Amino acid sequence: MTNIDLALWSFPVLLILVFLRMPIALAMIGVGVGGTWLVIGTPMMTLNQLKTLTYGTFSNYSFSIIPLFLLMGQFATLSGMSAALFRAAEGFLGHRKGGVAMSAVGACAGFGAICGSSLATAATMGQVALPELKRYGYPGSLATGSLAAGGTLGILIPPSVILVIYAILAEQNIEKLFIAALLPGILAAIGYMLAISVWVRVSPNSAAVRDRVPWQERLVLLGKVWPVVTIFIIVVGGIYAGIFTPTEAAAVGAAGTGIAAFASGQMNWAKLKEAILSTAASSAMIFLIILGAGIYNNFLSLTQLPQTASVWIGDQGFSPWFVLSIVLVMYLIFGCVMDSLSMVLLTVPIIFPIMSVLDFGMHANDFGLWFGILVLIVVEVGLITPPVGMNLFIINSMDRDTPIGQTYKGALPFVITDMIRVVILACFPAITLWLVWVIDAL
Repeated sequence: MTNIDLALWSFPVLLILVFLRMPIALAMIGVGVGGTWLVIGTPMMTLNQLKTLTYGTFSNYSFSIIPLFLLMGQFATLSGMSAALFRAAEGFLGHRKGGVAMSAVGACAGFGAICGSSLATAATMGQVALPELKRYGYPGSLATGSLAAGGTLGILIPPSVILVIYAILAEQNIEKLFIAALLPGILAAIGYMLAISVWVRVSPNSAAVRDRVPWQERLVLLGKVWPVVTIFIIVVGGIYAGIFTPTEAAAVGAAGTGIAAFASGQMNWAKLKEAILSTAASSAMIFLIILGAGIYNNFLSLTQLPQTASVWIGDQGFSPWFVLSIVLVMYLIFGCVMDSLSMVLLTVPIIFPIMSVLDFGMHANDFGLWFGILVLIVVEVGLITPPVGMNLFIINSMDRDTPIGQTYKGALPFVITDMIRVVILACFPAITLWLVWVIDAL
């Protein structure tokens, strides 16, 4: 068996281990260590790699941004900011047909701006919005589907933990990636609201309309979300203006969110301890997956599979757009069986070098940003597609009266809008890059 054959066989072995419920980090470490041993023929290099790769990976200063953004999200989750966002959005949209579900999506977008985690956004907003959706007669499919889809905005609206990881893996500028994600994130929220609007018109009895909120009360509700707006402006605006590095901005954001949480009276020392312990646990999980992906990708590099694949694709004369279509479809398929973080860590070091040598008619830096946003969107779709749509399971667990099949059905219109958005952004890269170009020109 050649090294290339060994690398190709490692993929089904890895997927089998994942299907057998082995944690993805341990599966990648096991396959990577075993594969390297078979390629080299001795365990000594493998054992040495475990030492050097661990230090080399986690001594990277850029990774310190991950626990800081996670801590920021924990403070936001435990401080009651989600309720204020939902009430404010409901004040402006709740009186429309399907407006309560639209309010939930809008609140998810706002919460994602200070959270950076899809799962946390879905779980937090589900606790706040699901009872209100049920109170106004929304069917379980629409209620759970809209919240699961809205939760995906947590990883697209900057700041985003997965976007940071992509930037590190693909050696892209984090600030520019955050800028590039802004318009696609807004388009996602608008697309989800349009999907809700179509749903409630096709099924007119699927949702009741709440009373219109007077403008004076709307302004009061809007005033209660000032901590979210302030933190977003400080963090994201500070990065764009060059006042902070992304890591510094994450630290400032975490501190600011914590202060706002204490000032609101929603945070106490017990919740502070909970936030720190949850951040530590999430960070440890992410870092172990990063290490596993590093070990597995080193094994693939030893086999020369990425280089061989790149040369083979070039020799076939495939159109770059055809290759891009295949890659995006592959991400959609992988998203049905793998979590988003593992998928990005596993595939980006292999696929990005292959894609970056293809001619899409744009500068290499622009391609890195555009491709990253496309990857993020199709990864986001994986969060609401069965059988491993994590957002679907999280929201469905909060509504025991709704069968999981109904939640799958409720997510389908939002998956369709995501597909349309992927096609639009793939065909018109300027939508993603326009804001980057404008800010670069200033």
